[in-house]
Amino acid sequence: MFQKGLKGVVAVQTGIASVDGDKGELRYRGKLVHEVIKGKSFEETAYFLWHGHSASAAELEDWEASFIKYRKVPEHILEIAKLLPKEAPIIDGLRTLLSAYSQQEFSRTTPEQQALSLVSVFPVLTALLYRLQQGLPPIDAREALNHTANYLWMLKGTEPTAAQIEALETYLKLTMEHGMNASTFAARVTVSTESDMVSAITSAIGTMKGPLHGGAPSGVIDLLEEIQSPERIEPVIAHKLDEGEKIMGFGHRIYRTEDPRSILLRETCLALAGEDPWLDLAVSAEQEIIRLLNERKPGRALYTNVEFYAAAIMRSIDMPPALFTPTFRVARIVGWTAHVLEQQRDNVIFRPQSEYIGN
Repeated sequence: MFQKGLKGVVAVQTGIASVDGDKGELRYRGKLVHEVIKGKSFEETAYFLWHGHSASAAELEDWEASFIKYRKVPEHILEIAKLLPKEAPIIDGLRTLLSAYSQQEFSRTTPEQQALSLVSVFPVLTALLYRLQQGLPPIDAREALNHTANYLWMLKGTEPTAAQIEALETYLKLTMEHGMNASTFAARVTVSTESDMVSAITSAIGTMKGPLHGGAPSGVIDLLEEIQSPERIEPVIAHKLDEGEKIMGFGHRIYRTEDPRSILLRETCLALAGEDPWLDLAVSAEQEIIRLLNERKPGRALYTNVEFYAAAIMRSIDMPPALFTPTFRVARIVGWTAHVLEQQRDNVIFRPQSEYIGN
């Protein structure tokens, strides 16, 4: 039976993640996401998502060492980065630089080594392109910093605070994977032809560039900046509702209850109360906005989505809007690579049929 856009069609069986919109559950490898990420770093969470179990002390030591090793950017990639037009979107530059990893030396490594290399270097390339775009000199990676802290360091060259690292790392861990979305499917389709890891991830990046896939929290930041302080929440939101405007950061296409990722990000913001005014404002604003939505739109059950608290986190670490979407991909490349590796282990080429409707 024809389903436009393959909506509701099961094309893949996976052991990586599952999303239950009715229950409001996101699971990594069968475990609720909050159980997986609690007390774990980005690196540890990525290991679990790839392998289905937590790393032993020895496995984690090797894994973290590989993350640091693969941060080094090949010289030819650096040269290409310098030649790219500064006005081009960062995501276009990332697609170009990752595609240039298909050199002979890289191709001789195992698929898992290739995947880990791309995951490790992705934030490094993001920071590199941003600095070049701003006319600033690139900043060298620091081996003493973990994946998230090093990303923040390479963007600005200043030591990130513990609150900034924790807030951003929670966001990255929660957005590593989210089921069979368009970019993940694109990666699996590409590698199903027995193409390579680089081509598959390049396909995913190109797919996620589209505005219908992979939200950006810039609209929420505009909202929070308009509110400015807790006493302005009610008048600003009431005016928007009177004018029939959409309240950014509320509602989700899949979740019919609270987005589990927003719940965990809220908990992080509450735990960091007093550390950053933007995180405090987001918590206060959410409570008041939900109250007003329930009054004005009873029965709609509109909850915050992951982009609401992502906006507060991005604003708290003073991340420019040009980096919002690339930063989301710093996380999601973990899920993309996990799916490519899974597809390679039990591969069948995707070959759907089409229905001719012409004359």
